[in-house]
Amino acid sequence: MRTYNDIYLSTRNLLRQNGVEAYSLEARVLVASAAGKTVQQLLRDINLYTTAEVENRVLDYAARRLKGEPVAYITGSWEFYGLPLTITPDVLIPRMDTEVLVDAVKEILTGYKMDARVLDLCCGSGCITCAIARELPATKLVAVDLSASALEVCRKNVTDHKFNARVLCIQADATSSPPLGIGNFDVIVSNPPYIASGEIPGLDRSVRDYEPIWALDGGEDGLRFYKAIIKYWKSILRPGGFLVFEVGEGQAQAVSEMLMSAGFTRTATRKDTQGIDRVVIGKM
Repeated sequence: MRTYNDIYLSTRNLLRQNGVEAYSLEARVLVASAAGKTVQQLLRDINLYTTAEVENRVLDYAARRLKGEPVAYITGSWEFYGLPLTITPDVLIPRMDTEVLVDAVKEILTGYKMDARVLDLCCGSGCITCAIARELPATKLVAVDLSASALEVCRKNVTDHKFNARVLCIQADATSSPPLGIGNFDVIVSNPPYIASGEIPGLDRSVRDYEPIWALDGGEDGLRFYKAIIKYWKSILRPGGFLVFEVGEGQAQAVSEMLMSAGFTRTATRKDTQGIDRVVIGKM
């Protein structure tokens, strides 16, 4: 019989020897998930003995990780903005950079319009929707995605966090006109696909081989979705409303210029933790 700590240490060493950068964190997450525990519960029980079944599950998880499969897909969950979320291969894994997008919406609405209507375009897992719903409890949100399977994940996360009363999930295409009757919004927030098609083969294999390509591919120049969203969706922004985009590295200026050309009165940017312009804000 081995303790959780024994299994954690051997898993950590295995990941480290095979070049996994965040080997300590990932080993903790894999062992906790295999044991059906949170990381906090694992740390509490770290010196207890476990079963052969849990040990074998950890070995299976570690083998999948070493083949390149991301931890979030192995465990079926990931944390975003402090919220535990269900994650499947039908949706992108939430990135820490995207938390800057939530920060920007909070900054815009706090003290300005606490009962705002917010539209999350290309919502995927619903990570942005759920974070805004928790941080701004008077907001009403509509989450939109073209993928029915992504919307299933989004609905599960909305339900799990009991945001159903304030969040509506709708299937629609961000690159065409909004559905009739969707209403008007104070803020449209979007983290759309923004990687240029030609760059996708060069992505890390954990992204290229496992994450949904349709949620990454932003067309030939990476800007396809920004052009379409500005063209088709700005009409449902209320006067003085905001369009808030996450952008890829080096795209902020181009997206800012698109917003100004489309009649937005001003734009601003926000940097991520690495100092890259990650969010572009346009005000009507």
